[in-house]
Amino acid sequence: MIDWEAIDAAIARTTGRTFASGYRTRVGGGSINSAYRLGDARQRFFLKLNRADRHGMFESEAAGLAELGQAVGLRVPRVITHGTTAAHAFLVLEYIPLQPLAPAAMTRLGEALADMHGIVSARYGWDRDNTIGSSEQPNARHPQWLEFWRENRLAVMLDALSPHHPGLGRDGDALLSVLDELLAGHRPEPSLVHGDLWGGNAGMDEHGTPVIYDPAVYYGDRETDLAMAELFGGFSPLFFEAYWGAWPMSPGYRYVRRPLYQLYHLLNHARLFGGHYVAESRRVMQSLLARV
Repeated sequence: MIDWEAIDAAIARTTGRTFASGYRTRVGGGSINSAYRLGDARQRFFLKLNRADRHGMFESEAAGLAELGQAVGLRVPRVITHGTTAAHAFLVLEYIPLQPLAPAAMTRLGEALADMHGIVSARYGWDRDNTIGSSEQPNARHPQWLEFWRENRLAVMLDALSPHHPGLGRDGDALLSVLDELLAGHRPEPSLVHGDLWGGNAGMDEHGTPVIYDPAVYYGDRETDLAMAELFGGFSPLFFEAYWGAWPMSPGYRYVRRPLYQLYHLLNHARLFGGHYVAESRRVMQSLLARV
């Protein structure tokens, strides 16, 4: 049972205004958390719920949204509060009435994302681990991008998958052994990245301002966001034209780094859902190995 009174009280403590949710409307859009729109006569909020032991996931998401809040030209949901009740972990965000990205917003998003990628750190990674979907995503800092991507991204997924899919594990081991050749000479700046930028994690508000949410934040190669944006669709050519117009594509992205960065998300889907994602992951790995 959801302890609505405890959640309402947490909102009231944070906002400094009395709050008793007069309506609680279940909303869709996610497979990991339950989500609700709740409000009274004056205020509206967006609520995510999960098991009480998943509070750390919401803590990391709140921190990631705050990190993305440095960007200009983008709207990021403001965190209201997060915590636990006896049965649930919860995250409360400002409620934004989202709409699909219109053409002008697609262009604005591409330009603003390029600007956000100009926010850089001294090293790759982040100060805390977070999640990609429901999988843990380690973000231990590294001075070298190649090592970060090998150890904190591909190896983590392959270690989880190999016991169940030996053929995938063999292909993965071979790929890790030639990663230095595939990424030879590629030394990107550690840019602030969304980390899970697919069409379901972006929209626009009532004023046409692009909105991004549900991040898996870290500092890494900016191209990882572009590769993910291309993987599952949801972004029109206007988005990519605006981005590459603001920050041109580097050699080697299209045929090497794009599939290499998409592989991480395919492996995660293989881990979460199995099925054809296992075969697709192997296909991508074999294609990359053939380029060496």
